[in-house]
Amino acid sequence: MINYPLRFEPILKERIWGGEKLLTTFNKKSNTENIGESWEVSDLEGSVSIVSNGNLKGKSLKELIKIYKGKLVGEKVYKAFGNDFPILIKFIDAKTPLSIQVHPNNELAKERHNSFGKNEMWYVMQADENAELIVGFRKDVDEKEYLAKLAEGKVLDILNSEKIDKGDTFYIPTGRIHAIGAGVLLAEIQQTSDVTYRIYDYNRVDVNTGKERELHTDLALEAIDYKLYDSYKTSYKLEENTSNELVYSPYFNTNIINLKGELTKDYTDLDSFVIYMCVEGLITLELNEEISTLNCGETILLPTAMNNVKIKSKNAKILEVYY
Repeated sequence: MINYPLRFEPILKERIWGGEKLLTTFNKKSNTENIGESWEVSDLEGSVSIVSNGNLKGKSLKELIKIYKGKLVGEKVYKAFGNDFPILIKFIDAKTPLSIQVHPNNELAKERHNSFGKNEMWYVMQADENAELIVGFRKDVDEKEYLAKLAEGKVLDILNSEKIDKGDTFYIPTGRIHAIGAGVLLAEIQQTSDVTYRIYDYNRVDVNTGKERELHTDLALEAIDYKLYDSYKTSYKLEENTSNELVYSPYFNTNIINLKGELTKDYTDLDSFVIYMCVEGLITLELNEEISTLNCGETILLPTAMNNVKIKSKNAKILEVYY
């Protein structure tokens, strides 16, 4: 029986665009600079999460799924994914803009890379003044116009930029061109995949190689959704002490809990693991007589065998993620 909430060692990723907020704001530990990502829960090959608490400390997420199966992830999840965990959870700090990129869908990713596609979502935790995200196009375009703008170095002219504030949320389905701008700290929830097609990178040079980073222009063409959409930002309610729907998709479901006081959650009928990402404040969890605290920038996984959990806070916000 797996009977306590699991914490994992953050897997920190140095990036050309990374900064120091994950270290200074969330107290992640690293001896290197330019930390762009903290992978909080990951089953991606080469970056599998390791338990950092309790009697399972030192075990990998992959090992635990093989041992506990549906008791850890949920019977429906285990039936669908076997020993693979379907979701990758991150915090991201962009000191400078990320490359403009797009992700292929499941079919294309399977055919080309034997991988899942990469549907994802962003929840903005902090944004510097005038910070922006790039999401989708600002007008209807076709492949011919897109390639022409790309060749001219003017692809930004046809892309949609959004000024952002704390709490803004965006769902990024496969095919949608996107990029995180400078001065943005956010939580990212995505399919377990690392397939990214980089289409524009501001002509930056990688200090390690002395060369511009590789672009994937041809691979991206078949993946891109060229349509214009009415809105790219997610609207949601923020009622207190309840699970407010944020993003529901075939790949993951995310609610936001605006916690002020005490709330008991019953997951008996969910048949899925639950992940809490604390995106503001500090919470206390009581589960099977185990008491845990979760600070802003920390993540915890509740195995599906965990049903009733009591959470408390004077003022906090939590992302509640499950399959």
